[in-house]
Amino acid sequence: MLDQGTPPAAGTSAGPVARLMRRKPVERLVAEGGQGEGGTLRRSLGLWQLTMISIGATLGTGIFVVLGEAVPKAGPAVTLSFVIAGLTALFSALSYAELAGTIPVAGSSYSYAYATMGELVAWVCGWCLILEYGVSVAAVAVGWGEYLNELLDGTIGVTIPDALSAPPGDGGVFNLPALIVVVLAMVFLLGGARESARANTIMVVVKIVSLLLFCAIGLKGFESGNYAHFMPLGMAGVSAAGATLFFSYIGFDAASTAGEEAKNAQRDLPRAIMLSLVIVTALYVLVAAVAVGARPWKQFDDTEATLAGIMQDVTGQSFWATLLAAGAVIAIASVVLTVLYGQTRILFAMSRDGLVPKVFAKVHPKTGAPRANTVIVSLFCGVLAAAIPLGQLADATSIGTLFAFALVNVAVVLLRRTRPEMDRTFRVPLFPVLPVLGFGFCVWMMGSLSAITWIVFGVWMAVGLVFYFCYGMRRSRLAAPEVTADPAAQK
Repeated sequence: MLDQGTPPAAGTSAGPVARLMRRKPVERLVAEGGQGEGGTLRRSLGLWQLTMISIGATLGTGIFVVLGEAVPKAGPAVTLSFVIAGLTALFSALSYAELAGTIPVAGSSYSYAYATMGELVAWVCGWCLILEYGVSVAAVAVGWGEYLNELLDGTIGVTIPDALSAPPGDGGVFNLPALIVVVLAMVFLLGGARESARANTIMVVVKIVSLLLFCAIGLKGFESGNYAHFMPLGMAGVSAAGATLFFSYIGFDAASTAGEEAKNAQRDLPRAIMLSLVIVTALYVLVAAVAVGARPWKQFDDTEATLAGIMQDVTGQSFWATLLAAGAVIAIASVVLTVLYGQTRILFAMSRDGLVPKVFAKVHPKTGAPRANTVIVSLFCGVLAAAIPLGQLADATSIGTLFAFALVNVAVVLLRRTRPEMDRTFRVPLFPVLPVLGFGFCVWMMGSLSAITWIVFGVWMAVGLVFYFCYGMRRSRLAAPEVTADPAAQK
């Protein structure tokens, strides 16, 4: 009987089940780090840059974009929704931290699944990550256009017409600002990881200062009466809002996609993941608490329920609102930049494994960036941002994220069991309790999402499986006869 860890050679009589469950050895994953078609990724990122990548990809989306959608679902208890979403992310973040330190590669949870659960599960995870990263870029870009209009209105008194600043279904024809911000992010990424990280660090500092400024001014308009009925829509509303707000935490795993461009990946990746999540969660809860205290929760369903609008209500002056809108424009741009970065690196890893076309693994020898990959992904996300309403995008991103995170919690348990001797720079505490809790929270929050979101997810998975069976399974590099077995799988 063929061992599941032994990839079948081309032309052998190995059955289809064995081919679907072939695993990629951890040693081979690490050995191939940085290698692309025609060039290699460059190791130029330290702990500070990796942390800023995670914060850049995370901080901003939930507060600047999705808060107005979550508050009507949970009321003042939206702060509890942020905590629940943060705890769900924390359990998964612990698993990410252990695996990122053990398998420091660009593929993130896709690669972790490949090493522990086999090729088919890895493909499903990678397909979810494409949904998570690609669609979230588009969703965040849509929100960027809204704040850009606020900034233009407050500075020069003009705005971009709805026909060119909103997607179809939201009163627009084509969302031009959303496309523009994705193209700008693409330009930075084409310059290389180090240059992109520098730009991102500046934008992260600006967004943190902007949020702290909002809290300082918002406290002046804080009214305790807004918390008189803390949970008016019950725990079901808190759970539903938490599932939507989980969209706000997807970026913490962005650092794990930089595993092949980090100077000391095994040491710095776990630290960057945990540090960024703590900082982001604290800021989210603080800003949400101040926002609800400054404005009754029932008023969050109108078009002015943004942080800039709340600040203008509190101060009675447009200057502060305009300043915050400027901060939001920069903040959301950094999310687009870093999440787009993560998307390109995941496709880079999948392409190197043969599961998607080789063009995604081509690296420019001068910049060390996967240029064709970056251009293709950016144009796809830009067009998506210009054509799909935000709400549908956010929920579709959440379900893909939760599914991938659930697999990461399974992967850390499996790798502990099959490869206990491996050097781990970080270990999940209270193992296996916390990974099990992480898996359970992810499944619970997936169940809180709407039926239409599940339908979209099912269709996406069906398309992905068709692509895998028609293309990826046959072109996988693990199908090559020279591939050797996973030594751990044969023990």
